[in-house]
Amino acid sequence: MKQESHPTRRGLLGLGATAAMGVLALRLSGAGPSAAVAATPAPFRLSDAEWRKRLSPQAYAVLRQASTEYPFTSALNTEHRSGTFRCAGCALPLFASATKFDSGTGWPSFYDHLPNAIAERLDASLGEDRTEVRCARCAGHLGHVFNDGPKPTGLRYCMNGVAMKFAAA
Repeated sequence: MKQESHPTRRGLLGLGATAAMGVLALRLSGAGPSAAVAATPAPFRLSDAEWRKRLSPQAYAVLRQASTEYPFTSALNTEHRSGTFRCAGCALPLFASATKFDSGTGWPSFYDHLPNAIAERLDASLGEDRTEVRCARCAGHLGHVFNDGPKPTGLRYCMNGVAMKFAAA
């Protein structure tokens, strides 16, 4: 029988803080509720053959088959310029460079994501409950999020570097 997953206090606080930051960003930009709806990315769908043609074999394995790259192999681990980390599948902006930190895990890590950039779902594939992170536009697998990150969110978005591309500011 599957155990129910209950949100932790820290997770709820992090979710609340993320929501508050999003509302604040919308207000500061002068955008109203209609802009928030308009910012939701339109679905990006391709056939399996089109994905294979578009992506490298390793990027295909991660983004389309939820594989994981080996730790400490991504050039994005040492990327420290100002800019945006985008989905390698559909180019949706996912993470701002200002939220990147060195987690010591061997994968690019961030403490927050950009608004409307990701979707989360329960992943019990390794016999334990984890939270999988996917691109909100193309549903490509990016990695997982954990509750052991730095302030202000306490979250660690542990992403596969091959699932992203960096765009310098």
